[in-house]
Amino acid sequence: MTAASLADILGALDPEQHSVATAPRGPVCVLAGAGTGKTRALTHRIAALVASDQVDPREVLALTFTARAAGELRGRLRTLGVDGVQARTFHAAALRQLRYFWPSVVGGASPNILPAKAPLISEAASRLRVRADGTVIRDIAAEIEWAKVSQVTPESYPARSRSQARGGVSDLDAEVVARVYAGYETVKRDRGFIDFEDVLLLTAGMIEDDAAMATAVRDQYRSLLVDEYQDVSPIQQRLLDLWLADRDDLTVVGDANQTIYSFAGATPSYLLGFRKRFPTAAVIRLERSYRSTPQVVATANRLLASSPATDPAARVVLKAQRPSGSEPEWVVAADEAAEVTAVVQRIRALVDSGVEQREVAILYRINAQSAAYEEALTEAKLPYTVRGGERFFDRKEVREAVALLRGAAHADGTTTPGGLADQVGAVLGSVGYRPSPPPGPSKARDRWESWAAIVEVARQIQLRAEDANLGDLVEELQHRANTQHAPASDGVTLSSLHAAKGLEWDAVFLVGLTEGMMPITYATTPDQVAEERRLLYVGITRARSHLAFSYGRSRSPGDRRTRAPSPFLATLDTGFTTDEARPSGRSSRTARPASCRRCGRALTTAAERKLRHCSHCEVHVDLVLFEQLREWRKQTADAASVPAFVVFTDATLTAIAADRPTTATGLLQIPGIGQVKVDRYGEALLGVLRASSSDSPE
Repeated sequence: MTAASLADILGALDPEQHSVATAPRGPVCVLAGAGTGKTRALTHRIAALVASDQVDPREVLALTFTARAAGELRGRLRTLGVDGVQARTFHAAALRQLRYFWPSVVGGASPNILPAKAPLISEAASRLRVRADGTVIRDIAAEIEWAKVSQVTPESYPARSRSQARGGVSDLDAEVVARVYAGYETVKRDRGFIDFEDVLLLTAGMIEDDAAMATAVRDQYRSLLVDEYQDVSPIQQRLLDLWLADRDDLTVVGDANQTIYSFAGATPSYLLGFRKRFPTAAVIRLERSYRSTPQVVATANRLLASSPATDPAARVVLKAQRPSGSEPEWVVAADEAAEVTAVVQRIRALVDSGVEQREVAILYRINAQSAAYEEALTEAKLPYTVRGGERFFDRKEVREAVALLRGAAHADGTTTPGGLADQVGAVLGSVGYRPSPPPGPSKARDRWESWAAIVEVARQIQLRAEDANLGDLVEELQHRANTQHAPASDGVTLSSLHAAKGLEWDAVFLVGLTEGMMPITYATTPDQVAEERRLLYVGITRARSHLAFSYGRSRSPGDRRTRAPSPFLATLDTGFTTDEARPSGRSSRTARPASCRRCGRALTTAAERKLRHCSHCEVHVDLVLFEQLREWRKQTADAASVPAFVVFTDATLTAIAADRPTTATGLLQIPGIGQVKVDRYGEALLGVLRASSSDSPE
């Protein structure tokens, strides 16, 4: 592919992205909000440096955290005509160096990587007479992984674990976990294995100990770029420092508001401290959200604005660039079963209105929440896929399918009269594929979803070229495997909030938002609660157009309705409806004014827009009326057995006390009040306002 010209590269960018692409070589820190085009800015920076002959692409190392993200970087660079850049995960880059330099630095062949920790941890626990079932073994493995990427030794593990309130493992105290950790290291060493974390530790140690290796690596990579820098762990930062040495040609891109992997060793401290380390660094904010509607963006901004833990230096306030859409939906159901039913009904309505099934996602806090939705979607005849687990192209059924298709392509390079998709369906029929999925959640259903995704790829190729054949499909699948570009399943996505990071859908349903689930019950420290808030923020910003929040007030039908909503929801100045969600489509709420009603200045914060005046102008608020409104709200909420904010938030009551509307039309002019609220509370609310006016002195 011909390399794009510098003018073409820069012409496709907004002003802030342009600043990223044209910043001189040296330290650059990009604070990029969700949906602001950070990958675009990063790849165009690389392309601009190459096009302007500032750097040889073979001397560029672009680092990220997943094979999928690295594949996306390579794919985008390829479309810009840039070849030779090494776009890899930290582990892939380190492993490549370790295998290459091991014979000369250590001697002999590099050690084999342990395929799984569980057998060796089980053996270590058995030697120590520690009883541990499969669940405990998995938990210990997670603790060992955190400890190693955080550079915590077995000896220092107990103190560090307690200081960070990690809570130990099941019924094992930190000292016992530390002993199993040490035993695992011994067993692993005796067997001649290294694990995934050792790849980073050993590569760092080799660079530190061998000057020739250090020089060779630094000569190879002269310009370094890191995506998702808020997710860097201490060992990854140590390795990055060794690759960089005393140079400063480093570009980092990150969003501290999306730090959700602290439990695994990630820390935003390196992103937040970048300017301290590099005082001359260019700091550029990407805040134009191209992903989500103003309603979704406003909801996300409100959630973070209320967080006492948000660092002002790292705060990114998103600015929506898309046209206005519908307000978020809110569902408070009697119980979990009713919540599931309500959510699936709304998904059916969206699909019937034209939203593609693959553009709908149900996001939850823990994986165990998916089972009820799998069953309900099956009953509703809505296909779905559960995200997480093994990579698409690593799945056994996918590898077998590709092998079958490759063999069929070699035997016959023509297409059947029905087209490529039908031909692929016929080939996969030999291993059990049928046009319709098997009923219920099962391994068979998982296999069918994988095969159906391959058939869908064939259908997409056929739409582009009617004469496409099996060879074309195999070539496309191989390319996707190389770039970790898994095809999207033609069904609703079920995913944990953590697994949804980096993805987006037209419609997102955030479910099970009860206190104890969001934040999760074991989030007890301020830092842990703040991370839970960021996790919800990540969920909100996955939505392009449609956003829904829901929870059930009891676990099972007939139980007492004692569950409280997530306290995070009280920060959002839209309320729930108690029986059914606000209907899909455009809200009846009138548009919020964009300027101050006193001085005409633009309103920039949620609080200003709520009160319809900027912070510089004073607007009289009748405090007596405000207290009367609060008392009325309390009585109304108690009577309906709902939280007070479900009726109206304090911000909305403040606006009412300032405006003193006298009609239903006047109520609709206040942000936070739509037709549903007017129908439900309008008459009583206007009665409070009339009574207050009659009590006022002439």
